[in-house]
Amino acid sequence: MRVVMFGYQTWGHRTLQALLDSEHEVALVVTHPKSEHAYEKIWDDSVADLAEQHGVPVLIRNRPDDEELFARLKEADPDVIVATNWRTWIPERIFNLPRHGTLNVHDSLLPAYAGFSPLIWALINGEKEVGVTAHMMDEVLDAGDIVLQRAVPVGPRDTTTDLFRKTLELFGPITVDGLDLIASGRTDWVKQDRSKASFFHKRSTEDIRIDWSWPAEVLDRLVRAQSAPYPAAFTHHRGKRLEILAARVSEGRYGGTPGRIFYREDDAVVIVAGADARTGRNHGLAVERVRTEDGRELSAADYFTTMGGYLTDRP
Repeated sequence: MRVVMFGYQTWGHRTLQALLDSEHEVALVVTHPKSEHAYEKIWDDSVADLAEQHGVPVLIRNRPDDEELFARLKEADPDVIVATNWRTWIPERIFNLPRHGTLNVHDSLLPAYAGFSPLIWALINGEKEVGVTAHMMDEVLDAGDIVLQRAVPVGPRDTTTDLFRKTLELFGPITVDGLDLIASGRTDWVKQDRSKASFFHKRSTEDIRIDWSWPAEVLDRLVRAQSAPYPAAFTHHRGKRLEILAARVSEGRYGGTPGRIFYREDDAVVIVAGADARTGRNHGLAVERVRTEDGRELSAADYFTTMGGYLTDRP
């Protein structure tokens, strides 16, 4: 089939490479301009560079809402559009333009975790598996009929970086396999159960600020969710920002006030956690490695030279 691709960053790069390696013809690529936004500088393999290396015409757009773009799309005469990690709304006159519509590839098991940063949110929430969905685009974001889904398990100590690498391997194959199903004449796609849908916003500074009233199990997942190269989860100590780079749930149970710097446990320092920490029934967060406001990385044992005092969410 003749394909136009809307894509961005490493997800789009990997999808485009799979399309170029397939029997389908890539007629045009539309991608976003290079960004200096912190999250968009992560996994930023260039879709434009890859397309140009293979002689595929490229259009750079923040939003696909101008007449020149629409004219170029009609001229390309696609059988189908493929969208992967496209960051802005695609209007109906574009996603319905191709003969077979638009296949969107999203890194969650829809209908759950539509929207932004699904792997991070899923890890924080303790999901047992994550995956990728290829679905037909309609007027509701990430809500169209499902063509294919593929899942991978979440390991007990996986980070978002681990999950990114696992799911990235699915993008190319699910796209090509989805296109093959469309080309075969199949239209019996699976309707999404909207009662099970969830939609997540873009992550920001507030989403990586540690709240010590959360249970240690959730804080452990937050730290792993904000693994490098993502911005690290952070707290404050003596008025200065302190990033938590590595941690685990403590072996022992510790009572008191959330945020208390309390006890050395092996190579870690335990911070009291949980809204009901006063009961003494909670595990704490055993912090293993930190990064100070001036960029120094230290083991928790080297940083916390004495016990006592508190970590807080604000300076």
